[in-house]
Order: sequence, then structure tokens, then C-alpha cells
Amino acid sequence: VQLVESGGGLVQPGGSLRLSCAASGFTFSRYIMRWYRQAPGKEREFVARISSAGGSTDYADPVKGRFTISRDNAKSTVYLQMNVLNPQDTAVYYCNALRAVTSLEYWGQGIQVTVSS
Repeated sequence: VQLVESGGGLVQPGGSLRLSCAASGFTFSRYIMRWYRQAPGKEREFVARISSAGGSTDYADPVKGRFTISRDNAKSTVYLQMNVLNPQDTAVYYCNALRAVTSLEYWGQGIQVTVSS
């Protein structure tokens, strides 16, 4: 099983990034996909969630209206479009796959997003 994040980096305040998470080794279309983040000195926090078929999404309050989660089950990939980024969005972002019926979950290794001028 692998979850490999990409697309992170350094961006100026107000800018945009799109994170990708490519999955392999499990039946991607059966899993809820989530993004979490962890800022320095803070606990890991939920960012966004998308249902297995992609028809339902949820967002943490700090990112509502700025971030969009989506998925392509044919490519076994989940995305996080991040717009109007601010320094408080600086964190390591993690991809997570959850099989709700069994509570089995997998984590990616994380990718750094830094918002700074």
C-alpha cells in the first residue's frame, strides 16, 4: 500500500497550490479520502474529506471556501486545490485513506506546504 503526496512547496500569501495523492495497493474507490495537516508545534488536524464515490465533501472551518477536495477513481488519485493561502496554512499535509466498514486506514508520508513572502 502506498499513498504518495506531491505538489507542495513554497508559495506567497494569496497564492494557490494543488496537492495530489496517488494511491496504490488497495481498492481506491472503496475508501473515503481525507487530507490532514500538522503545523510546527501543533497536533495533526483534519482539513477535508471526500466520500468514496466523490459525491460528498466536508471541510474544516479554517479552509472552507478556499480549499477544494476532489478525486479521480480511475487514476486512484485525490487532490486538494488550495487557494488564497495564508501563513496559517503552513504545515505538513497528509493524505489519508479510510475504509469505513472496517476502520482500516492508510497514511501518506506527508508533504510540506509553506506560505511565506
